[in-house]
Amino acid sequence: MRGVGPSVEARAAALRRFGAAPADLEALLDYTEDPFDSGGALTLDDEPSVAVWEEYAAEAAAEGAVPVLRRALVQLRFPVRAGMSEEPAYRAATRRGDLAALGLSGRFEGGLGLEAPDRVRVEVHPTPAGRVPVITAPARADFVALVRALARRNEPAEVPDSMGALMVGGYNNWDRVGRYRRAWAAGRSGGTWAEAFRRLVPRKELYQDRFILLSEGPYSGLPAAAVGLEASDWVAVSHRIRLEHECAHYYCRRALGAMRHHVIDEVIADAYGLAAGAGGYDAARLLAFLAGVPGGPPGRIGNYLDGLAPTARPVVERIVREVAGGLEADPELRAGLGPDPCVRAAALRRIVAAAVRGWVGGE
Repeated sequence: MRGVGPSVEARAAALRRFGAAPADLEALLDYTEDPFDSGGALTLDDEPSVAVWEEYAAEAAAEGAVPVLRRALVQLRFPVRAGMSEEPAYRAATRRGDLAALGLSGRFEGGLGLEAPDRVRVEVHPTPAGRVPVITAPARADFVALVRALARRNEPAEVPDSMGALMVGGYNNWDRVGRYRRAWAAGRSGGTWAEAFRRLVPRKELYQDRFILLSEGPYSGLPAAAVGLEASDWVAVSHRIRLEHECAHYYCRRALGAMRHHVIDEVIADAYGLAAGAGGYDAARLLAFLAGVPGGPPGRIGNYLDGLAPTARPVVERIVREVAGGLEADPELRAGLGPDPCVRAAALRRIVAAAVRGWVGGE
């Protein structure tokens, strides 16, 4: 819901200064609404799901990530195939945790096919909003397969080339449900599992997970030459930027109450990704990620302008450039962020505040 009072007038005046046409003003006011709630705690503890992901990560280090993930995440026991989401066995497994039909020989082709399964990694990564599980698939085909399995119901849905990471939220982890059931059975004092399950359903923190899927490769598709690095160095830096970018989204979702498909969210996450993952914030790099570079792939900004007329795009681009330039004034961001979660949280909140101020021309 859009704010009331002076903030609306201030944003309207700023948008006019940025060149907004009267016909675009209403849509831009909706688009530039501030969704963030900065009143909560600076840092947060882990979500309840992290404990089991610590186990997955330790097991993955010993025996490989894919066997561990295949045991824990039921979607990996099925291939990606048109119509898979309507298969009775698939629905039973993903909706009820019932794996009985998986014993049918050959029917599900050995599960999710991966090109380089030995390269898949699982880790639990620290953020100012608590640690977050991360699955990294260096081979592009494997990242696409995991996105389709874990976020597209094992259907061969399109995964844009521009997508290099995905935050998976609200994932029903049937392995955690199974652990809960075993603990209930060991300590039961009466009643049935059906009754216990009904009590479990509203307590989503006990069975729903949030985790990050990451690919590897040049960030935003930028070639290494565009950032002045060797190709192998740029891939390594890109991975750190991409990881910290997703951690910024995670913090905004958990600590500030909002994570959207929106340009300003991308500015915030890219700025934090550079400061926390690439040795320091650089406005030129952020603008290259979002606006592109001559002779390179198009920037990502066009992916986040849903609902805006083409005439509104230059306005958003001007705001992004102003916000990007304004963040250069923060010496801590330019110097790079150390590991301290409080320092990182405070820096991220400064980025958010600067980004929100940018919509009203610094007022």
